[in-house]
Amino acid sequence: MTTRWQERPEGGGYWPLWMIRTLALGCGRTLTRLVLYPITLYFYCRREPERSASRAYLARVLGRPVRALDIMRHIHCFASTILDRVFLLSEQFRRFRVTTHGLDEIHVEIDRGRGMLLFGSHLGSFDALRVLTLKRPDLSVRVVIDVAHNPALTRILSALNPALARNIIDAGMDGMSIALAIKEALEQGAVVTLLADRVVPGEKFVEAEVLGATARLPTAPWLLAAAVHVPVALCFGLYRGGNHYDLYFEPFAQTLALERRGRERAVSAIVQRYADRLSHHARQAPYNWFNFYDFWQTPTVREPRAAAVGDAARARGEA
Repeated sequence: MTTRWQERPEGGGYWPLWMIRTLALGCGRTLTRLVLYPITLYFYCRREPERSASRAYLARVLGRPVRALDIMRHIHCFASTILDRVFLLSEQFRRFRVTTHGLDEIHVEIDRGRGMLLFGSHLGSFDALRVLTLKRPDLSVRVVIDVAHNPALTRILSALNPALARNIIDAGMDGMSIALAIKEALEQGAVVTLLADRVVPGEKFVEAEVLGATARLPTAPWLLAAAVHVPVALCFGLYRGGNHYDLYFEPFAQTLALERRGRERAVSAIVQRYADRLSHHARQAPYNWFNFYDFWQTPTVREPRAAAVGDAARARGEA
């Protein structure tokens, strides 16, 4: 079971994904969802690393022996959210029943025009937050994603919404370019969204407790937040089955302040706060966990935490 999410090849390919997208737009969501059952069975039978990762995670979050049906339900939940991206990105929001929680507090911050960082995770559907555009059509949302990681899927989904594709900040760029692009977007009053639960190989990290065990989480998002001095909030878009999503918005900090003295402890405490909320929502919606790799793997050679945080802090200062 691989410990690095970037080592797993993209599932399917361009043409199978294109066929599903075409079927979805031509036949509708109800009929296309029937195709998810053979897809789920295929991935359960053919993708052993993801199957093993699912079993290990579900045993942790459910606290009981994991059955094959549990793993297939997990895969099916993931496949459902991928299919729904077709409709969410083509702005067919009214197909869905989306319940929002905590949005009023987010509106207050947005109205101040300072820009905002919205941190999510690979728990549920981050695309579901696009319903914000229904309530705030004036809002500019910039999404930070690694375009190269899922090229076929990105290519198809970008074709559905070229305007959104133009607003993507490519996480595959060098660190300086990413930081400058985010800073520019925030200065224009945009909401910049990024995922904060995966460590890119070579990236600095700290250890935090997630679902009762130690995992590595990146420090870069939080150091960036401390550098740009804008409000930070969390968002979890949980799929509840059928056409129902629950969107949870949680203010995290007005600004993040990291003094040089005690910086290591401060960063660790901030990341642990995020990990606690991630664990909370994972327990509330266990089949929404979409990290299909060994998330809790302990590195063979541990990098000194102080050195990791120090390097990231210096990178922040240069940015």
